[in-house]
Amino acid sequence: MKNHAVVKVSMILLMLALIIGCEKANDSKHNPPTDHTISKDGFMHKSGLEQPLVNCVSCHGSDLKGGTTGVSCFECHGTKW
Repeated sequence: MKNHAVVKVSMILLMLALIIGCEKANDSKHNPPTDHTISKDGFMHKSGLEQPLVNCVSCHGSDLKGGTTGVSCFECHGTKW
């Protein structure tokens, strides 16, 4: 009986971890256009993401801090960009 309770608690904790872990990627702020087909850590990117100052500035702004999308690259990439 004790093992059954441990399994139940473990399953609940696993489900909570999955829900919390996916929460940011699923919120409406991070709902990219359909041409963003490359997944990196659960966030979708457009092709050319290796050169953000060439390929991402039209939507995310010249400083990559949000532009017209309101989504800053710094939210996930930190000081890398």
